[in-house]
Amino acid sequence: MCLILFAWRPDAKIPLLIAANRDEYHARPAQAARFWPDRPQILAGRDLQAGGTWLGVSRSGRFAAVTNFREPGLTTGERSRGELCVDFLLGTRSAAATTTTIAAHAEKYGGFNLLLWDGEELRYYSNQDQSSRALQTGVYGVSNGYLDEAWPKVISGKRALGDALYQPDPLARCMDILADRSQPRDRHLPDTGVGLEFERLLAPRFILSEVYGTRVSTALAIMPGREARLVEQSFQPDGGSCGRVEFTFSLDKEETGF
Repeated sequence: MCLILFAWRPDAKIPLLIAANRDEYHARPAQAARFWPDRPQILAGRDLQAGGTWLGVSRSGRFAAVTNFREPGLTTGERSRGELCVDFLLGTRSAAATTTTIAAHAEKYGGFNLLLWDGEELRYYSNQDQSSRALQTGVYGVSNGYLDEAWPKVISGKRALGDALYQPDPLARCMDILADRSQPRDRHLPDTGVGLEFERLLAPRFILSEVYGTRVSTALAIMPGREARLVEQSFQPDGGSCGRVEFTFSLDKEETGF
């Protein structure tokens, strides 16, 4: 997962709204979002190489998503970052307690940003600076740097997501936001050490290339009526659609904070 835009407003019509793009090598095998046959409480896409997920929600009312951290020289880690999401979705511990445990062995993973919602608290954690904090009401964005770092697609994406909150169909608007292929001007690009050519390639919200690009766009809404809606679109290397799934389901009211 390489771009997550999200609005966290516990007392609003949609307490949690997520718009996220997963950018990955097209050759890496994965499954589209579904309820996992072996773990039917999880709705998520599945990385068939390492077995984890980049974004998921559980029937018990938990959400998790992860992005990797872009910095040349960072090790990939001995354990998959995707397992952090799976472990949380299957668990019962609070988001705060979970990040405390993860911090104790954070060096086993490559650089990451992690979002966890336990039904009450939405928490952000990064193993790059060991930051862990409960998020207050607001609109946020994270790509492959720190939370709300001033990358063009984060800045423009947050603005667009803020507007989507007031549209008749916020999920449809989220998918439009994620499909944006606008190329920022060079002077606005971050310098993450990968060179200008790659900074340009990775700058749009939707990344298009034959080898590496946006594989999946996901929009998720958690409603106060203990209902979740998820829409996911999958893409081919040329940017063409290769599948769409939609789910609406109830969360376990005993597990959520609503």
